[in-house]
Amino acid sequence: MRHIFRGTVAALALWAGTAQAETLADALVDGYNSSGLIEQNRATLRAADENVAQAVATLRPVLSWSASLERSFTSAEVATAGLLGTTVERLEANSDELAVGLSLTQTLWDSGARRLAIEAQKETVLATRESLRDIERQVLLRIVSAYQEVRRARAFVGLRENNVRVIGEELRAAQDRFEVGEVTRTDVALAEAELAAARSNLVAAQGDLATAIEDFRAFVGRAPGDLEPPPFATIPSAPAEAEAIALRSYPELLQVQHQVAAAEIAISATRAQQRPTVALSGGISLSRESDALGELAEAPNTGVAQVGVSVEGPIYRGGAGASEVRQSRAQRDEARASLIEVSRGVVQAVGTAYANLEVARASRSAFSEQVRAAQIAFEGVREEATLGARTTLDVLDAEQELLDARASLVDAEINEALATYQILSAAGLLSAQTLGLNVQVYDPSAYYDLVDDAPSAASRQGRALDRVLQSIGQGN
Repeated sequence: MRHIFRGTVAALALWAGTAQAETLADALVDGYNSSGLIEQNRATLRAADENVAQAVATLRPVLSWSASLERSFTSAEVATAGLLGTTVERLEANSDELAVGLSLTQTLWDSGARRLAIEAQKETVLATRESLRDIERQVLLRIVSAYQEVRRARAFVGLRENNVRVIGEELRAAQDRFEVGEVTRTDVALAEAELAAARSNLVAAQGDLATAIEDFRAFVGRAPGDLEPPPFATIPSAPAEAEAIALRSYPELLQVQHQVAAAEIAISATRAQQRPTVALSGGISLSRESDALGELAEAPNTGVAQVGVSVEGPIYRGGAGASEVRQSRAQRDEARASLIEVSRGVVQAVGTAYANLEVARASRSAFSEQVRAAQIAFEGVREEATLGARTTLDVLDAEQELLDARASLVDAEINEALATYQILSAAGLLSAQTLGLNVQVYDPSAYYDLVDDAPSAASRQGRALDRVLQSIGQGN
């Protein structure tokens, strides 16, 4: 696959060093580095990595502590018989009890449900990685499109400005000829109407340019400079080759494949959850209690230790267990059907992209010839008009045809260049690596390798994770 992009990378490297004007590589680098959407999905991937760590943690013992302090108040009346009669005395006392304890639980056997959950989460991580790749592909294609749309809008504004200038000249010439009686007032009015229409079209083109600039700002993070024409991307030589590459590497397709795998595992995990589990539990507690009557002497410390094995499993859950299994199978079937649709969509997108390229190439060739012919025709009609053989309307019509031909040629040239990048995108090959962009490429496995064994916060690995999060601005 590497050889496919050799020409593209070399070209990008060549115009990345040009200082006079901004290149597509400059825009791609700035847009990639400043994309909030990419950062958002990188954080989503890190969250998915943590799901693996949490699933791993379920295989380990759970050790917890408890502490309690309880005070009780006692009030009693004591009757005492004596020589002078019965006396009643109220006695009040309080007692304190302090208790601390440790408990431990460990699942010994659960039919593999927890290990299956780990495998399902791993597939989800792989799917999320492909989702991140797909987001990066979309961001890069949007930048390319925004870059080209600014170039297109600027070219159209230039053409409209030139059109206003030329028609203005024709209007002045018509007025001069009207004054000497060579043309009628109608010719002048036609030129005035065409000039007004040209100015209106110029304003519309300027509005389109303002919109294109704002789109560029949104995708790149800044306003565009003086944009150079980008090189064409080097693409697979035939649609069949691009389709084969897409079916192997298109991010969304790989994402759905991992989702199907996770759904398959989920069926087995759901069935395992219906079976008995065996767990080991143990604990130790210490308590100290004062005399309930409030005497100075205290009861001795009391210590209790316990250990046990428990077996539990569902007998009847009202049909919920069977429903959960059926639901898992339905979700698997949904993922499989989605895989079919995505596969077909990938093939269709590649074919459409190549068709657009062929149309743009043919259009560029045809419009180039049309511009040549329209230029000759316009110059001839204008010369004939000075000799009285043509009317002002003829000149204006020839100017409009030349303008339309030039606009169509600009449109076709930009569409042709854009189509090459759309082909890369459709084949799943549009990425910072394949374009050779000077950016720090995100390594999706780096964070995963730090968390996949669920390190504690106090461990060396846990502290390393804190530093990683702080370095990307996510730490607290």
